[in-house]
Amino acid sequence: MEISLDGKVALVTGASRGIGKAIAASFAEAGASVMLNSRKQDQLEAAAAEMAGDVAVMAANAGDEDAGQRVVQATIERFGRLDILVNNAATNPYYGPTMGVDRPRYDKTMQVNLAAPIFWSQAAYEHAFVSRPGTIINVASVGGLRAEGGLGIYNLTKAALIHLTRQLAGEIGPTRVVGIAPGLVQTDFAAYLVENFGETLAARLPLGRLGEPQDIANLALFLASDLASWITGETYVIDGGAGVAGSNA
Repeated sequence: MEISLDGKVALVTGASRGIGKAIAASFAEAGASVMLNSRKQDQLEAAAAEMAGDVAVMAANAGDEDAGQRVVQATIERFGRLDILVNNAATNPYYGPTMGVDRPRYDKTMQVNLAAPIFWSQAAYEHAFVSRPGTIINVASVGGLRAEGGLGIYNLTKAALIHLTRQLAGEIGPTRVVGIAPGLVQTDFAAYLVENFGETLAARLPLGRLGEPQDIANLALFLASDLASWITGETYVIDGGAGVAGSNA
């Protein structure tokens, strides 16, 4: 079955590489017009050049206070509407014990991983979804569902993002708000974890491999489509079976 997003307009943050790039490319291939956002213009242009379909780019730091307003409005000006917002941009400047984090890195993690999805969603709702219901997809992490060493602060933001998904779904329906919680995916963002723990983890997974960005994009495509029109408020784990009882992964 081919999934169509014909006539839809999507905005994807963190779209110059990794999961965000794969989501943007999949949406464009499925017929959507897509605005790609990340911090660096040259990386956005390079990513867009690899994509088929109607795509545009706008550089902005997702964590900047007014970035959501500017990019949402630019998307509507460029394509005439907005139907899908993917809050994918994230950062992780601190790896270590939760009790050891300093305030600047704590604040940066919270700003990009949690405040940005709140205010980008607010901008999308105010400028587009309040008059024509849309879809918001929040890219969280399986880390938001468990405790683990080294990633306590990052996982705290992802746990909050999972709750935000549920909260907004109840507040702004019939706009749909759904979440994705990936396990370890082979991206530049996760390079440290992949290089140090990837081989061991993959060997313990029921499916025998780490995730690829396209695995996450496939789920995002379904959740953005009309096939998922009766789904809201839920966050879907996609982790190669790491959470299966008895896998020890």
